[in-house]
Amino acid sequence: MESKVLTELTYQDRLDALRATKERHTSEKQSIIGAMNYDDWSVILPPDEARQVTRAISGSGVEIVDVLIKGVDLETNHPNGGWHGAEFVGRNYRHVLEAHPVYIDPMSSLAGAYMVNFGSYRGGVRWPEEIRYPRYAEHHHYGQGPLVGGAQHFCQDNTIGLQLGWGGLLNKVRHYRDLNAPDHAEFYAGLEHILLGVMNWVQRNADAAQTAADREENPQIKASLQRMADANHWLVAEPPRTFYEAVQWIAWFQMLARMYNGSGSLGRLDMQLLPYYEHDITAGTLTDDEAIFHVACLYLKETGYIQLGGPDAEGNDVTNPVSFICLEAAHRIRIPVNVGVAVGEKADPRLLRRGVEIIFEDRCGVPKFLGCENICNGFARNGIPQELANQRSYAGCHWWALPGREYCLNDGAKVNLARVFEVAFNEMMSDPAATPSVGELWTRFVQHTERAVALHADGFDYHTKVNYLVFPELVLDLLCYGPVEKGLDASQRGGVQYLNFGIDGSALATVADSFAALEQRVEEEHALTWQQVKHYLDTDWAGPDGEQARLMMKTIHRYGQGGSRGDYWAFRVADEYVRIVKSRPTPDGHNMIPGFFSWAATIGMGQSVGATPNGRKAYAPISHGANPDPGFRKDGAPTAMAEAIARVNPFWGASAPMQLELDPGIVHDDSGVSNVVELVRSHILMGGTQVNLNILDKEKILDAHEHPELYPDLIVRVTGFSAYWASLSKDFRQLVVDRIIAGN
Repeated sequence: MESKVLTELTYQDRLDALRATKERHTSEKQSIIGAMNYDDWSVILPPDEARQVTRAISGSGVEIVDVLIKGVDLETNHPNGGWHGAEFVGRNYRHVLEAHPVYIDPMSSLAGAYMVNFGSYRGGVRWPEEIRYPRYAEHHHYGQGPLVGGAQHFCQDNTIGLQLGWGGLLNKVRHYRDLNAPDHAEFYAGLEHILLGVMNWVQRNADAAQTAADREENPQIKASLQRMADANHWLVAEPPRTFYEAVQWIAWFQMLARMYNGSGSLGRLDMQLLPYYEHDITAGTLTDDEAIFHVACLYLKETGYIQLGGPDAEGNDVTNPVSFICLEAAHRIRIPVNVGVAVGEKADPRLLRRGVEIIFEDRCGVPKFLGCENICNGFARNGIPQELANQRSYAGCHWWALPGREYCLNDGAKVNLARVFEVAFNEMMSDPAATPSVGELWTRFVQHTERAVALHADGFDYHTKVNYLVFPELVLDLLCYGPVEKGLDASQRGGVQYLNFGIDGSALATVADSFAALEQRVEEEHALTWQQVKHYLDTDWAGPDGEQARLMMKTIHRYGQGGSRGDYWAFRVADEYVRIVKSRPTPDGHNMIPGFFSWAATIGMGQSVGATPNGRKAYAPISHGANPDPGFRKDGAPTAMAEAIARVNPFWGASAPMQLELDPGIVHDDSGVSNVVELVRSHILMGGTQVNLNILDKEKILDAHEHPELYPDLIVRVTGFSAYWASLSKDFRQLVVDRIIAGN
């Protein structure tokens, strides 16, 4: 590109160029890594000369592709060839950071990019056999995995880092290391290694920006690169002074945390940046267009899960100009980002309306909509002071956390209620003393749900005793209240103020419709006997009448229809699940918080469950989150679904998101936007906690399903996260296609 053209670049010109670069990076990842059925991380591949590609076959026969940085010498401290413990984890991560290639894009205002998938780094941490959790088999009986060794899924408080900077954090670590010596020496050594590593990384990128500035001939780009170099040389050790520097500092932390263990929590970005914005606007050194540009560049570096608006400590809405800047930045960059807009009685209605307008204009599932008031009020029921509960922030696919004060492992523990149902059903049918009935099945289902929940409770307690010995949360520890001061990891008891473990029920519609089908077709209509149902489930609906029987069981009064027996059973299952979770803490006294969510694990959880009485085929995906199954109503009425999902929300501080697909044709004028605004707002006011919304053309998505390579810029909200369509495997794409065909 010639310098004359570069001098005329607007902020949007630069964003368009950056988006094209991202799409090129994404295409390269797709060609080497293959399907990526998760958040659209901004990781880019190392340059050819620094790239090492490894391929292996997992135990299930799936190819695993890892892209590593050459020249990273990771040390081992265990006979299994791996490494673990705070000092070695920190030391090896420092090796990664010091070998990490620099990256300067002259179109961006921010330095750096990350080139290590967190699995590539964390994969070297091999769990020592001598402390391995002993109850794995019991968990697998219910189709669930224990959360022992689970990573992150809580939220740091970025304001700690913004106030101290990397140098201030290093001084803080050394101060408490000396104060608490000789206790916890390995923990402090690990923290120090990470801080020295990130300071080296920032320094080298600052130097690279300076080199690029010195070589650049175009005055506009030269000035931008010089500003980048100056800012990052300052940020090596000092805290940010301006809006621009604050955005750059957050970008460094987000990249550092994502590479370390996949953390994408960010929290209330608008509130974190507001003081810097107000200062710079008053000083006349910042415009809104420039602020939007910097935030859009942040999204390109690593989009975390972000909340805009929501309550302050007193319950008043905090929506401010930076809220709209962060929302507009998502609109202008048009990539997969995870921005959530607060909706509620006190929330600013302008933010909701602008969010709906953007989602129709961009058609990429951004933003999502958050019932923050409902979450905070529910969280207070756990004994949390309301003023503190109001600070719980959106920080993940469907979950919230108190920034810096709460360790929760949200979105990790899933109770596969479909597998629990299957265990209860088979037990009843094989018991010669039992008379099969819906009542008897319900009793056994409750008993097995209690056991599945109790297993997770036991796993949570074990995790708090051993996780810090293997892979402590060193990066997020730096921005929490307590770990540095006490020398305790956030995952340890006493590390942070609250340990609240999230535990989600999954397959709600699968189970509710199965109960309803047995009740209607077996007990009320006598269309099938219990033994016939058992035969069809065991044979996956085989035989000359199998498909007819399957369709008969599927076409009952289903969950989501409104006033149906499927609704009755969904509400009963949801209420009982919440009661079980809240009836007692873990054996060590830790609180558990129930939610309803499956994440993108509907395929994996379904693979552990045979055919079910709702007409589902064996090993097919379970139902998605708290949603009714696709096709629950012939008219696909979103209002019926909104009412049903609002009713099953647990109201303890976790969520049950509503996933909604709409056709772009419903918006022909301003009234169409108003209708969707009212739908979202009504759901939240009824008790809803989150709305994930896709605006997708049915014909386009069907063609893209067959030819994803023709749609490199197509973005969808898969569930709590959004991703490029072409990055998803065919099975994952099918889940979205099924929802659209049935309900669009």
